[in-house]
Amino acid sequence: MTTSETGLDRVLGAKTGEALESSLGLSTVGDLLRHYPRRYAERGELTAIAGLELDEHVTVLAKVDRVSKRSMRSRRGTIVEARITDGHRSLTCTFFNQAWRERELLPGRQGMFAGKVTAYRGSFQLSHPEYQLFDSDDPDQAGSAVEEFAGALIPVYPSAQGLPSWSLARCVRQVLDTWDGADDPLPEELRAEHRLLGLETALRKIHRPKDHAEVAAAQNRLKWDEALAVQLVLARLRESAHENPAPACPRREDGLLADFDGRLPFQLTAGQAEIGTEIAADLAAEQPMNRLVQGEVGSGKTVVALRGMLQVVDAGRQAAMLAPTEVLAAQHARSLAELLGDLSTAGELGAPERATRITLLTGSLPAAARKKALLEAASGEAGIVVGTHALIQDRVSFADLGLVVVDEQHRFGVEQRDALRARGGSESAPHVLVMTATPIPRTVAMTVYGDLETSALRELPSGRSPISTSVVPVAEKPAWLDRAWQRVREEVAAGHQVYVVCPRIGDDEQNPPKKGKKKPRTDDGVEEPEDAGAGTDERRPPLAVLDVAERLSTGPLSGLRLGVLHGRLAADDKDAVMRAFAAGELDVLVATTVVEVGVNVPNATVMVIMDADRFGVSQLHQLRGRVGRGSAPGLCLLVSEAMAGTSTRDRLDAVASTTDGFELARLDLELRREGDVLGAAQSGRRSGLKMLSLLRDEDVIAEARDAAQRYVADDPSLRAHPGLARMVGEVVDEGRAGYLEKS
Repeated sequence: MTTSETGLDRVLGAKTGEALESSLGLSTVGDLLRHYPRRYAERGELTAIAGLELDEHVTVLAKVDRVSKRSMRSRRGTIVEARITDGHRSLTCTFFNQAWRERELLPGRQGMFAGKVTAYRGSFQLSHPEYQLFDSDDPDQAGSAVEEFAGALIPVYPSAQGLPSWSLARCVRQVLDTWDGADDPLPEELRAEHRLLGLETALRKIHRPKDHAEVAAAQNRLKWDEALAVQLVLARLRESAHENPAPACPRREDGLLADFDGRLPFQLTAGQAEIGTEIAADLAAEQPMNRLVQGEVGSGKTVVALRGMLQVVDAGRQAAMLAPTEVLAAQHARSLAELLGDLSTAGELGAPERATRITLLTGSLPAAARKKALLEAASGEAGIVVGTHALIQDRVSFADLGLVVVDEQHRFGVEQRDALRARGGSESAPHVLVMTATPIPRTVAMTVYGDLETSALRELPSGRSPISTSVVPVAEKPAWLDRAWQRVREEVAAGHQVYVVCPRIGDDEQNPPKKGKKKPRTDDGVEEPEDAGAGTDERRPPLAVLDVAERLSTGPLSGLRLGVLHGRLAADDKDAVMRAFAAGELDVLVATTVVEVGVNVPNATVMVIMDADRFGVSQLHQLRGRVGRGSAPGLCLLVSEAMAGTSTRDRLDAVASTTDGFELARLDLELRREGDVLGAAQSGRRSGLKMLSLLRDEDVIAEARDAAQRYVADDPSLRAHPGLARMVGEVVDEGRAGYLEKS
């Protein structure tokens, strides 16, 4: 029998099984059957070449436009170049020392071409692609009698080097021919209610459909599997949350919070006031608050969090604030102290009657300072403790922890948040407030943060300056980069400061080329690739802080005061650099994304992001939020070699076109793999969301949420529905299930 648990090596042979596991992480029949086609090519409809990405492994259905052969100049051998087209744009396929390809790749022939997209002389190409040609006389038959192209719809699979889409199709066909099917985990009444295909039928049709209607029906069923599995986990979480008591912290009208509100030099925005009321009610309850506050960069989340912390302190308990980096933790401690003024000086001479103490606790504190901070947390002397993951270590304890504020949740493993919860000093669980500057579409919040109440701060406080963003396309217009550095000098001359952000720190990460080895050159003097498998300029490594800082200090920004900031600096050095920049002692700060969140220097007006295409949409949006925080307008320059017409360039243009973080969040989700959404803490190759789109399938998610709630309310352990319990484990793998259960 061939079941879903059968190893692929037993069905397809050891060599193929090993290739599938090493390249794509597929080891069982079930793994392969859930490796769904990315899309379906139709005979006669060519694949759009525009939008292909550098370094992407692609399969395209295209027509041979022309083919040429030439001799290499510096060594013996030939190069065959075949230009393939979709009718609008072209792509070059290059072959070394394979002259016979010229006789096979005849103009007008159609076929499937698979390989890695690389760049050569500013144009995209496939070097030594694998291909299957259709017969030129009979387009309804596959070339070389390849059976996998016999259908009207040709499944195109996510593939890898050495495993083109048609090889995967052949493997799937072989598996389906021997597969004995699987028990359906969905209850029959649920399938009937929503008119869903059976699981076996859906899996067969998704791989071997007769038409688009069969594809749609199969996709709908498989989306339900994914949506329901995740929603069952979240429904269990919500059910269990009601069983845990929490410290009730009702608001006092004559406490520290009231004093703080009375001193505020500005008026809260309507959003801050509304969310503050929600948080106050949550904290007063005896069930743990689990609330996510999302808001634009600069929307005032820190003030919202501080007011919640003060309410907890008024109730005689403590609050802890977790930040993702030491730089941000120190920044938060300073910001909270500045906001509170002398209300943060409890225990000091002249402190007000109602005051508290803010303690900073990070992993790199000197021994004496660390011991003092630990004592203040354990004794309750510190009402507010700010720190990094150091707060989670076993030696850290609290007298009575009432509230945990987690800043930038996506930067923490949930195990860390869970561990901090356990340090509460009492039997009750602390309230939890999660803050993120990354706006989250409703469907993502409903899926990923399904156990949290969500609040959104959309309104920016008055006085924030506008930020304009421009793309600097250095591949097409190299002079624009020179102008960007001139613009930086102009801004510094006007008394302002500038960030330059790079994706990498830089050291000896790249091995230098061996001495004495020269690359052969083409007729034009351009270096010829040494090996027949290359044929392109490999994508260079990301730009590094250390390299860029040196280049700028001796080149376009010579004479300016440059500082360097990255995660490998000692904590004291990082703090010293940030203090120097904040004090205006540095003109330009060359940094990694350590400045992405929380860093507040109102005099910084320009941010230059090098290799901007290496960052995500939301990350770019957060980074540019570091400028325009004062009275002068902000400018963000996205420097990239991405070529016009690619989706990478479209993404950068979209960031430049709007400062609406919620609109960009939707775009970011559209461009990312759906499976990445369920948590960066997840490791491993398996992806829980392969079919479900968190943007396009809102109805399925909402219906699955209702169904999950019903099943869990009636049967929390799902004992009466073993299929559903099994599906949770199959679709939501162990790592992600653990992530969700601890959120």
